[in-house]
Amino acid sequence: MLHGGKETSTRPVDGRSASWRRSAAMQRAISDSLHAAGVSTWLVGYRQRGWNGGAPVEDARWALDEVRRELGRLPVVLLGHSMGARTAVHVADDQDVVGVVGLAPWLPEGEPVEALAGKRLLAAHGRRDHITSPRATRAYVERAARVAAEVDFVDMGPVGHYMFKRVRAWNDLAARASLALL
Repeated sequence: MLHGGKETSTRPVDGRSASWRRSAAMQRAISDSLHAAGVSTWLVGYRQRGWNGGAPVEDARWALDEVRRELGRLPVVLLGHSMGARTAVHVADDQDVVGVVGLAPWLPEGEPVEALAGKRLLAAHGRRDHITSPRATRAYVERAARVAAEVDFVDMGPVGHYMFKRVRAWNDLAARASLALL
């Protein structure tokens, strides 16, 4: 699991980080059902809260190496919210990653799709998101369809960015989609 963040910030991620706390709450909500299916969950804490030109990509690659070191080679689904989804699509080219689930992803125009070659992508976005763009997410999914093995876009309805409304629906989608990609 890859949490959200800000465009720029060098502040460290800690227990006060709202983005990290939201992902931690989702992890608590979905872990029992994933564990029952034989799936482990890991939540990455970035060193910094900001994208800062792609800083979380290095942290995500480190986390993937840690999973391999501890558990061996296993199929991995990257579940990311906002900046976490942006990070996920950059590291999807990892040898063990089979897919990405992006929740209210931050995928600006021109974001590269090549790392998704042969992988699966599911992106979900609410129509009232004023932080990241549902339209940009749809455009990204359409571009990714040229290289990815499979893509899907889920309209979460009239909800915003932070997944505070329809929490159960977001959590259910996250767990169900992650299992389906595995």
